[in-house]
Parts: sequence; structure tokens; C-alpha cells
Amino acid sequence: MESPQIIVLDSGGQYCHLIARKVREFGVYAEVRACETPAEQMESAKGIIISGGPRSVYEPGAPMIDPSIFNLPGATLGICYGQQLMAYLLGGDVQRGEKGEYGMAMLDVDAPSQILAEVESNSQVWMSHRDTVKAVPPGFTALAHTSTCAIASMENATRKLYAVQFHPEVAHTHPGKQILRNFLFNICGCHQDWDPSQRIPAVEEYIRKTAAGRKVFFFVSGGVDSTVAYTLCLQALGPNSVHGAYVDTGLMREHETDFVRDNFARLGAKNFQIVDARNEFLAPLTGITEPEKKRHIIGEQFVAVQERILQSGHYTDDDWILGQGTIYPDTIESGGTTKADKIKTHHNRVAGIQRLIDAGRIVEPLSLFYKDEVREIGRELRIPDELLDRHPFPGPGLAIRCLCAEAKGEAQRIDEGYILPVHSVGVQGDERTYRPALALDNLPADELHATELINRLSNINRVVATVGSRVPMNFMHGTAGTITDSRLARLRRADAIVRRISTESGFEGKVWQFPVVLLPVGTDQHPDSIVLRPIDSVDGMTASTVFMDPALLERMVSELMAVEGVCAVFYDLTHKPPATIEWE
Repeated sequence: MESPQIIVLDSGGQYCHLIARKVREFGVYAEVRACETPAEQMESAKGIIISGGPRSVYEPGAPMIDPSIFNLPGATLGICYGQQLMAYLLGGDVQRGEKGEYGMAMLDVDAPSQILAEVESNSQVWMSHRDTVKAVPPGFTALAHTSTCAIASMENATRKLYAVQFHPEVAHTHPGKQILRNFLFNICGCHQDWDPSQRIPAVEEYIRKTAAGRKVFFFVSGGVDSTVAYTLCLQALGPNSVHGAYVDTGLMREHETDFVRDNFARLGAKNFQIVDARNEFLAPLTGITEPEKKRHIIGEQFVAVQERILQSGHYTDDDWILGQGTIYPDTIESGGTTKADKIKTHHNRVAGIQRLIDAGRIVEPLSLFYKDEVREIGRELRIPDELLDRHPFPGPGLAIRCLCAEAKGEAQRIDEGYILPVHSVGVQGDERTYRPALALDNLPADELHATELINRLSNINRVVATVGSRVPMNFMHGTAGTITDSRLARLRRADAIVRRISTESGFEGKVWQFPVVLLPVGTDQHPDSIVLRPIDSVDGMTASTVFMDPALLERMVSELMAVEGVCAVFYDLTHKPPATIEWE
């Protein structure tokens, strides 16, 4: 649409596009634009939302906006960095926080307001920041606080300026929809002008336009994203124009190849093949321990295998393009917008893939959607629930759940527990972190304990609890571990045990995803440990830990401890943020 009612200014936050999507869910059209967009180009908007971002307002080159937007007739809402930027530009005081606030927090409302209308005190909100507003600008009122953030919301109702330090756009902020509803309808006066039911026709038209008469070649994984993207292309172009291949990388789960073969036959895949490329993937990964390097190798090997298959089929550059099931979180976490921080390199964004994107030889039907939207589209396409309800599984497969280390290291004892000699990826304040995990001796009684520890201890981004072990923590150490057949077999067996017990007990249906991770931590005789990571999410952008029934957990731990080479089992207690869902 030429004149969106709501414009979202992109400050580089991980959730920027999610804001626009949430606005559109209310039937109000919204567009994302660069944060530097001049005010005169937004005069017709009824509202402007300034997104979060990974920088400090005081940093050189930090994202800035045209301050004239504060004088436009429409209303403005600042979110996270957007609140800090609003305070900074209008004469408030922004300071570096003494400790960050990542994940769940409880919001207490201090003053009646338009933006927090019908929001109750002690509501759960989702934070991801370190900087904080210490004093509101002239004419503003502080509206709410949390235990570590004195000004969690502020407004100048006369000037129609509003701000929140937390993220109302994420599912884990319980009053988030109410806050956005207040802004859109009570403050901005928006009307409904957007119908999300038109997604599939619009995507099919995009596919036909992008393909421009060429065939589409898909590498499918059997997961939700690639299956839905493949089916959309089948429907848009016809089975003769869509070719597919499933690549067995040697990094798959037990019986995965058979599952994919059977289900794609039912989808009507006419030109589909299974490719055994185990040696092509496992050999280059030998001895590699750095997680980003693992992702790059796997991504580039997909490109090499693709080129080999296409050459054997006598495809030419003029008659084919590559289809991918990339979804929006993959793009964002790979630094997909101008100001966004790179959290991890998605295998669909390595250099070889980027060259195809630059050449106009990629079609990604789902690149603007989130996982829950992808499932909704799949149901509209009548894809069986057996496929749509599958838990997300990373494209690089078990390689990024098989953590590696170059040398042995000791676990460091501190008052709170043990700092493990392994690192994992986190996302804190919209920035990538790569820090050790803290291991507790037991499961804590307080579900917020892990969040409090990470907010207090700046050198960690993840907390796990010991739920089973052959030896006390002080007898365990880091072990030198790489990707080998024996370690992959150990992880594959553990993953199969977890999936079987989760399915039999019904726990599988209570979680959004359940990664099982192999850590190079143990003893010389039992060199590895298992991490259980059950989480709940809607779109993958935020996630919360799900706790298991004690009897079920005991059963699962008992079977896992019987796996050859396993020293201990840990339970990941960390929300996203501050940790990512996957460890690498």
C-alpha cells in the first residue's frame, strides 16, 4: 500500500519485523522502513514505532532518527532502544545499566496512562537491554517499573509520545497485545485495512514472477519450512517445474531419511531424489571446533552438492533457480537488516548462497514469515499434521548440537555453581554473545533463578542444572571433542531416546522444540554429557524453558545415563533471550 497507517523504523532489533507483523494481525497495514527515513516522508502515517536495537545511544554510529518525527501529527511509540532514543533526543537521561535485564520480568504499573490502559500490575513482560532511562524528558511521566528497571514505560500524552523498555511485540509479554491495541486504536485511531488471508495468492504470484519461466530446484530437509515452501512452489508452478532433493548429510536423526522419502511421495513430488552425501559433509568437518566455521562449511557443502546434482542433470543457469525454505528469523539472526547484529550465520546465507541471491537465482517463498505463520499456511495447503507439527530441526543437523572443543579445560567453581569450559551463543540486548554456561548442582525451585543469575553475572549467557551424573561436578572436566562418527552416534541415540519418551508421554505436544545437545564435558572414561533443552515459543524469536514432570524426567535421565560415553545429564533453564534456542 502506498500510505501505510503504521511505519516501523528499523533500529536493528531482532524483533523489528515482528512488530510490523503483530500490527498487521490487528488488520492494520504496517511497513518497516530505515530508521533514517526523513520525517516529511511519514507525515501521512497515523503512528510511528521505533524498534529496539543492539547499540547504545552514545555509541558512534548508533542508529538515529529524524527528531522532527516527534512533531508530526501522528503518535510515536518507542520500544526498548526506541525508548532510550526518545529519552536521549528529548532531554532525558540514559545510562548504562549496572546489570542487564534479559528475558522474563514482572511489570508494576505506577500511573494511569493511555498506553498501559487495562494492563495490570505484576504482569509478565520480556526484556532484552542493559542501557536504561534514568530520568524522563521534560513533559513526560514515568508509568511503570520492574525490579531492575525504574522506568519501564513513559509517556507525554499531550505530544502523543509513548515508550516502553520491554518488548510488547513478543508472545512472552503477556499484556503485549493490549498495549499494541491501545496504541493502534485508542491513540492512533487506526482502522482495519489489511486481510492476512491473502497470503497464499500473493506468495504464489511472487514465486511465478521470480521463477520467470525457469524451473525451481529445492533441497528439502523434511522439516516444516522446506516442506511448505516446496509445496507452495508445486502449487504455483506445477510438478514438472519443481525438482527436489533430500541430502543425507550424515548429520540426520535416526530414521529421518525413510520418513522424508515416504512423506514426499504423498505430497505429489514427481521429480524427487535422495542423495547420499555423508562423506562430502563429514570429511570437511573433521577437527573443526568453532561453531561459525561449522555452519559455513555445511552451507558451502550444500552449494557444492547442489552444483554437482544440477550438472549431472544438465541444468543450465538460464533454466533453473534454487528454492529455499528460509524463514524470517533465519534472515534476522544472520544480520539480515542494515542495523541488526549477526547472531549466527544461517546455512542458507553463506557466501555461495549469497552469490545466487545476488544473481537473482533464489526463490524464498517464506522469507517474510515466522514459524507459526508457516504452519498456518501449511494447513491452508492441506499438508498433513504429521509434517506440520514436527518440531523445528536445524538445517546443519546434529553438527551444531554436537559441541566441540580443542583441548581439555577445568570447570571453575564459583559461589553459584560451576562455570563449564564450553561456550554457547546468546542474544543479549539484540547483540550476539558467546560465553560459558553455568551449571547448578540441582534444579532450582524458582523458575526465575536462571534469569536472575545471568542478569547478575556478566560472564555467562546460559544456566543449566545437573539432573543426573556419574560423578560430582568437581570430578568432571572439559574434554577435547570434535565431530566424529562415535560422538554423532552417541548424540543420535540420545536424541532418539528423548523423542521416543516425549512422544509416548505426550510431552512432545507440550513443547515447541526439544533440542538435545552433546557437550564435551565429563571424564576420561565418559567424555560427554547431554543437555535437555525443552522450550515453548510461538515464532522462534523468544522462547521460555518448559519444566518436565519429575517422574518423566527421572525416566528419561535413567535411559540417557545408560548411553555409552555419557557422564551427566543437564537441564537447560535459560529463556531466549538471553540464550538462543540452539547452543551454536
